[in-house]
Amino acid sequence: MNFITKKIEKIKSKKSLHEYGWEVKQFNLHPYGLVEYAQWMHPYEHPKIIDNDSVLFCQQFIKKGDLVIDIGAHTGDTALPMALCAGSEGIVLALEPNRYVYKILEQNSKLNKALTNIKPLNFAATDTEGTFTFNYSDASFCNGGFFQRIKNQKHGHKHTLEVEGKNLEKYLLANYAEQLPKLSFIKVDAEGFDKEILKSIYTIIKTYKPTIVSECNKHLIDEERFELFDILHSIGYSLKMTDNFQSLNNTAIEKKEDMLLWKHFDFIASPEEKH
Repeated sequence: MNFITKKIEKIKSKKSLHEYGWEVKQFNLHPYGLVEYAQWMHPYEHPKIIDNDSVLFCQQFIKKGDLVIDIGAHTGDTALPMALCAGSEGIVLALEPNRYVYKILEQNSKLNKALTNIKPLNFAATDTEGTFTFNYSDASFCNGGFFQRIKNQKHGHKHTLEVEGKNLEKYLLANYAEQLPKLSFIKVDAEGFDKEILKSIYTIIKTYKPTIVSECNKHLIDEERFELFDILHSIGYSLKMTDNFQSLNNTAIEKKEDMLLWKHFDFIASPEEKH
């Protein structure tokens, strides 16, 4: 998509609903060979790159046959490297409530079947079952989340989309009870709703102690940042900064006040006994 065409498409998608397809891209990854990825053609979607660094990052925490959960999977750009590490004998549960994005995630789950096992799930992880209103920055629903559940409402995401919500803990116990002992890794990227999701699966985290990658969203107020820290610290997790789902930078987050040092950042939470 050239510059002028993309600019026109951005204006259109901002004002009214337009659905966009995908283009399959290929990446040569060691030792997997050519790996395919469906790139969403929405004009606000940045081109995704699946590289060896993202796979190597996941390999620190995920092994063949593991159960992995990607909450806020979007089109699958993080689910794919996780699934390569878990292998076709493992399972990556990829949650994406946005039905327009989900179509692309579903396509990515069908690619690389000899190497991966991605199970796309079209619902949000919520404390109760039901229909919920998510907010997005454009009328074609590229970027957004459950902003109504955070205290700072100055987010500028005025377009709304009704999505299905399910209690993830109940869903896992009902459908994946046998696989839960192999739960090794959870990624949460929910635009500020992360702490509520972690609270809703608190018992699962406390029981199986998976490594968790999440974010401290720029819209969170101090109180919410402290609560996010306390949820994980209370069950024996230590927190460190991580850079774009690719590397640790060894900056420890040792107390809840440290959550105020950066406006927006990703972090990795590990059970302390793993160190």
